[in-house]
Amino acid sequence: MAAAVRAIGSLGRFTAAAKYSPSCRAPPAGYACRNISTSSALQTRTHVSYDIKGDVAVVRFNTPNSKVNTLSKQLNSEFNEVMNEIWANEAVKSAVLISSKPGSFIAGADITMIEACKTAQEVTQLSQEGQKMLEKIEQSPKPIVAAISGSCLGGGLEVAIACHYRIATKDRKTVLGTPEVLLGLLPGAGGTQRLPKMVGLPAAFDMMLTGRNIRADKAKKMGLVDQLVDPLGPGVKAPEARTIEYLEEVAIGFARGLANRTVSSKRSKGLIQKITDYAMALPFVRQQVYKTVESKVQKQTKGLYPAPVKIIEVVKTGLDQGRDAGYFTESQNFGKLAMTKESKALLGLYHGQTHCKKNKFGAPQREVKTLAVLGAGLMGAGIAQVSVDKGLKTILKDTAQQGLDRGQQQIFKGLNSKVKKKSLTSFERDSILSNLTSQLDYKGFEKADMVIEAVFEDINIKHKVLKEVEAVIPPHCIFASNTSALPISQIASVSKRPEKVIGMHYFSPVDRMQLLEIITTDKTSQDTAASAVAVGLKQGKVVIVVKDGPGFYTTRCLGPMLAEVVRVLQEGIDPKKIDTISTAFGFPVGAATLIDEVGVDVAAHVAEDLGKAFGERFGGGSIDLFKLMVQKGFLGRKTGKGFYVYQEGVKNRSVNSGMDEVLAQFQVPANPDVCTEEDIQMRLVTRFVNEAAMCLQEGILSNPLEGDIGAVFGLGFPPCLGGPFRYADSYGARELVDKLRKYEAVYGCQFTPCQLLVDYANNPSKKFHQ
Repeated sequence: MAAAVRAIGSLGRFTAAAKYSPSCRAPPAGYACRNISTSSALQTRTHVSYDIKGDVAVVRFNTPNSKVNTLSKQLNSEFNEVMNEIWANEAVKSAVLISSKPGSFIAGADITMIEACKTAQEVTQLSQEGQKMLEKIEQSPKPIVAAISGSCLGGGLEVAIACHYRIATKDRKTVLGTPEVLLGLLPGAGGTQRLPKMVGLPAAFDMMLTGRNIRADKAKKMGLVDQLVDPLGPGVKAPEARTIEYLEEVAIGFARGLANRTVSSKRSKGLIQKITDYAMALPFVRQQVYKTVESKVQKQTKGLYPAPVKIIEVVKTGLDQGRDAGYFTESQNFGKLAMTKESKALLGLYHGQTHCKKNKFGAPQREVKTLAVLGAGLMGAGIAQVSVDKGLKTILKDTAQQGLDRGQQQIFKGLNSKVKKKSLTSFERDSILSNLTSQLDYKGFEKADMVIEAVFEDINIKHKVLKEVEAVIPPHCIFASNTSALPISQIASVSKRPEKVIGMHYFSPVDRMQLLEIITTDKTSQDTAASAVAVGLKQGKVVIVVKDGPGFYTTRCLGPMLAEVVRVLQEGIDPKKIDTISTAFGFPVGAATLIDEVGVDVAAHVAEDLGKAFGERFGGGSIDLFKLMVQKGFLGRKTGKGFYVYQEGVKNRSVNSGMDEVLAQFQVPANPDVCTEEDIQMRLVTRFVNEAAMCLQEGILSNPLEGDIGAVFGLGFPPCLGGPFRYADSYGARELVDKLRKYEAVYGCQFTPCQLLVDYANNPSKKFHQ
């Protein structure tokens, strides 16, 4: 799953409002009258307020104590009251909806409102009430303009597209989107019915099935937004405050124009859009679109995610059977989806991400302003890129000019791809790169606040660089190691200041993988941990913090699973079959492909280290198979050959025929009792889940939530299952232990369930997530 899961969008309950009783005369034109009613409802309103400017009502959303506005029960109820008052006030001819928060119009519905529902019917009712309210907005006799600045997502977008006109700030923070699918849901307040009519069927499907954000300028081209407003620079007030005031001023002008008919809400369509609309009106063309989209969704989701299928079904119903049928199907399916285990798993990950974006160690005593990275290889250059990108002054050091050049090229290429996608200008790219200094010596390290080493996974090399660095850095500087398996306490054993040493395990490719695993030893100080988390959060990472130990958490969970993959290969199952079996379970990358991506040499190295640390329990397939592959140069993607053959520009890889001889040499007899496709799947998964539970049992993990986040965002554990701990809850600890015992009878201690899982199996009321 990409990206970051964002606030859900679906409108919640809009409670019926009390009848409006006007308590002041209509103000004369041009007169701004705040607090036009002295009703108790107005005095206690905390989320929505409004004032009247001439004949235009300006409605402001402002969720208290929150950076964003969300459609909670309270906001919905107040919004309903306010709109009823506006509709009842004859002096008001039109209205503007705007946010008091510069970075957020409405970020979506309040998830807890949906999670509080016990049945599908309750969620369906939320959807129906949202639909009714937005229909009132759409059918309003007084034109309503949405003035959008910041995030306009999910239910927020549904509010905006129910309005008669949309104006947005042409700002990077202003994004529009329907991220519900990322939470296993669909737009539930009429969005599935309005969006295709507004932007056309293909664009609506693209938005709803991917959950991707649309920038304001693209939204204008698509017809999602009618006008753009350029953000203002600083003045007497901050740029954001000035921009919001300017946006409001422009929106009031358009609202007035719509009311007196000097502005039309009808959009002029280009020739291509007209042809597309004509084509989409033909049933056989629509059928073809449905067919194409359905097959693409099936291919990408393997049928493991119900929401995309339901989105297609609901859109189809509205277009083919009419508006009423569409709204009915939308609300019914919204309710059903909210009760699925997939949606609960994805919502769990959303909460986990929110948890992991907070610094539990508090603010560090000193902000890291200058960062040094040792090693300009794939990882080092990636770490430098995500650091300069977020405004950190970064020194990139390598021992060879060639390596340094390659690293700089990688960083330029990464930032330049953003220029091509228009998320950066070339000036901004060059400005970011000006924060990077590349060098072969330790010059400037005396000003560094943190050093992250990304040198080769060899304890002697790591000890050497640690000693060199400590000779030149200031006393407050933190030393972090980007090792994937070597214990941090072992690295810190040669340090003069072990309290300043910490592990920061990034995942490749660093600019795309969201997870950062921070590892603390018994000697790491709280301030060191606080600084490491603060840097990770600044780099835009989802951060988990674990205790030190061989393989930490992520590598330790992956180790036993990969050992099992090798055993399955030795039992005669070919790499393509293993990949099919593992992706069918929900892993984004097949298990054999994963070894090629990681690098066979790296996998062999880690397997050997973990084998020494944990003994027979980490056994399975033969490490000698990896060693022979390394000897033959089959290191995976980086050398063009591993289990597969990799060629530039060739999408369909073939299995490496050179592996036949290697696999034949290490072949072992298979036991038919444990070799069905389901058994192979469960052998891989149970070893992963059992090791995750062992990490929680031993205190490597502090809670199951971080364990789920680490597994999904770092190792590709299927998001639809929510992570190993949520999977254990839904599959059942008893059933997992029974499977482990079945395989233990054949393979021995590698499948012995850990005590924590056994305890949960013996007590059905125990759950990792309550």
